[in-house]
Amino acid sequence: MDFALSEEQQAIQEMARSFAEDNLAPKALEWDETGHFPEDVVRSVGELGLAGIYVREDVGGSGLGRQEAVLIFEALAHGCPSIGSFISIHNMVAWMIDQFGTEEQRQKWLPKLCSMELIASYCLTEPGSGSDAAALRTRAEQDGNMWKLNGAKAFISGGGHSDLYLTMVRTGEDGPKGVSAVLVEDGTAGLSFGANERKMGWRAQPTSQVQFDDCKIPADHLLGEEGAGFRYAMAGLDGGRLNIAASALGAAQSALEKALQYAQERKAFGKHLADFQAMQFKLADMETRLQAARALLYKAAWKLDHKTPDAGKFCAMAKQFVTDAAFETANDALQIHGGYGYLADYGMEKIVRDLRVHQILEGTNEIMRMIVSRALLAA
Repeated sequence: MDFALSEEQQAIQEMARSFAEDNLAPKALEWDETGHFPEDVVRSVGELGLAGIYVREDVGGSGLGRQEAVLIFEALAHGCPSIGSFISIHNMVAWMIDQFGTEEQRQKWLPKLCSMELIASYCLTEPGSGSDAAALRTRAEQDGNMWKLNGAKAFISGGGHSDLYLTMVRTGEDGPKGVSAVLVEDGTAGLSFGANERKMGWRAQPTSQVQFDDCKIPADHLLGEEGAGFRYAMAGLDGGRLNIAASALGAAQSALEKALQYAQERKAFGKHLADFQAMQFKLADMETRLQAARALLYKAAWKLDHKTPDAGKFCAMAKQFVTDAAFETANDALQIHGGYGYLADYGMEKIVRDLRVHQILEGTNEIMRMIVSRALLAA
């Protein structure tokens, strides 16, 4: 049992942290306030090998594992969880194409995805089906040598800005076995987008409805096998949940560091806040909470890398525990700042707003508890 990072992992972590400090953190508040999506910054991560982190190297991927990925997204989110999480979703799509696509699909799409010449979105959730993902209604019907899509997807990160949309559609019977995955290129006739959603957090990344109205795509844009789309979607979400948890952890670590500095500088009743035992205990609880979350996250990543039978359960546990711990820590950090924490200029309220959605997306934390309990009861 070795808890130390390898030299390569340390170098990867430092590279991602340096990128975040130089390119994300300085502009994060401005992007949040204006709702600006820094597309040029997002595309630039391709040069660092961060757009195909666990994609195979023959198509331009970095060929790393889930353990390296959580280190990267924790580091990126330390600068901005909104942008770090957006990049994580792109990586999830790239991995799904690498894992489940045909060789022709791998060679066609992945070199451009790994360089960030193309940005990808993941389209599963619909206006009428969120947690009950297998009830999706967006349908694809064969039309000669084409697939014709009709329906809508909701809450899609990158909607209207991405170049490729990996979309779960119904090609057969009701339930999970009737779901397939297809690739829809931006600019395809019949593909349109709703207005950019006004959100509590994650304001630096675009989110919109994606609409398909007699949207025709070539038959070879079906990813992998017909009827296997739900299985692909769930496999993608195992890793996606780790990435979202890592992003929450990185932002919460930033919040803790800000709170620690503030407590050492701010005076009340003639003493620094950090001199009060109540504050010391609060800071100790925050540190312990994040270290426990980090340990579970890294273990879950190890299990997913090694394809252990309980990897899915651990991914669900990590997603639920880490995102809950991260939000609680960020909220505590805001409280330590008092009224200043409520002001936008200090950056605390942004972290709290951004982290709230981490308890919802990639499967709500209630669904995570269902996954864990089912695994326990089935044992």
